[in-house]
Amino acid sequence: MSDIRPFRALRPLPELAAQVAAPPYDVISSQEARQLAEGKPYSFLHINKPEIDLPPEVDLSDDRVYAQGARNLRRFIAEGVFLREAEPRFYVYQQTMGNHVQAGVVAAVSVAEYDAGLIKRHELTRKDKEDDRTRHVDELNANDEPVFLTYRQVAAIDALLDQVRGSAPLYDFVAEDGIGHTVWVVPPELSSSLQGAFHQVPALYVADGHHRTAAAARVGRERKAKNPHHRGDEPYNYFMAVLFPHNQLKILDYNRVVKDLGGLAPEAFVAKVAEKFTVVKTNNGRPAKPHQFGMYLKGQWYRLEAIPGTFRGDDPIGSLDVSILQENLLAPILGIVDPRTDKRIDFIGGIRGLASLEARVAEGWAVAFALYPTSLEQVMAVADAGLIMPPKSTWFEPKLRSGLLVRTLDTW
Repeated sequence: MSDIRPFRALRPLPELAAQVAAPPYDVISSQEARQLAEGKPYSFLHINKPEIDLPPEVDLSDDRVYAQGARNLRRFIAEGVFLREAEPRFYVYQQTMGNHVQAGVVAAVSVAEYDAGLIKRHELTRKDKEDDRTRHVDELNANDEPVFLTYRQVAAIDALLDQVRGSAPLYDFVAEDGIGHTVWVVPPELSSSLQGAFHQVPALYVADGHHRTAAAARVGRERKAKNPHHRGDEPYNYFMAVLFPHNQLKILDYNRVVKDLGGLAPEAFVAKVAEKFTVVKTNNGRPAKPHQFGMYLKGQWYRLEAIPGTFRGDDPIGSLDVSILQENLLAPILGIVDPRTDKRIDFIGGIRGLASLEARVAEGWAVAFALYPTSLEQVMAVADAGLIMPPKSTWFEPKLRSGLLVRTLDTW
């Protein structure tokens, strides 16, 4: 079962929602956040990127950064930017990107279920990033940004969400990037039905936000350890998430650029690549199917196709395109053994398009690779097997907007 609970959200006044809503903390730099928040005192970037209100030379892990975030949250409450929901509620959050629409339930989900492996992950976390988010959540005393979860689609849940979406929304606006955001409050008469429907969902999956998930669970465990009267139903035993059905989500390609050819001349490099891939010059670098790749080298696109028998086709990890590229090209030919730490490789989300790969090569990077998007079925298969995806395997779009709903850890 999946244990979801309603909560009394802090949320912006409807007329301020578009001003408050901001990109999540981990998709923009501090400099970009400063620029986006300039002249916008109610931008949520003052809370999820609080370093923008401090001198640029202040380190991101400085105590003052976390204190500033908590101070800014209190300011938003004191100035009436945020109001507190009168009763615990579920919410429906819909995003529209062109013709693509996805709608999920905003709820509190269980730390205990995450610890038991019923909220499944597919990525490792970095300690420094997890430490940062843990400190941030603890200082705020709030989940300020939701985790992006998915579940295998259930018709009964779809029907309930459609019923809610047929009513007047709480928020409805289009952000500066052209993505539409709509939020509804789930009426109390539907809450128990929604909660019961999720009891039939055997597992949830972290789609995006592994560091936020790990940090929220860690805060819960730490507070449990400090509470001699712990019962298990305290707010810190849960964290805020948006739960989307798997058939509505969109995964884009996550592409690679590499600084040099490992000492090889371009002709020798292509010859090495041809040992495990068919190589054909092309005018279109976008892969058309799994196990096909685009390679951009010296102003020319090539289509690479993995030769059958050169990869582990029956393995949930080995059959991934990111694994095939890593094991058959990046490591053996270019010497990039650990893409997590090697400074010679960089990663570019598919939302930026193939032109961004061409631009990086024009700037001096040696070669770029375009990948076919990982499917959500592949992600769930890896998670179900208790395995971990290779780094930078998935790029979900659209990203959740932060600031529309905040869940504090001191009240239901």
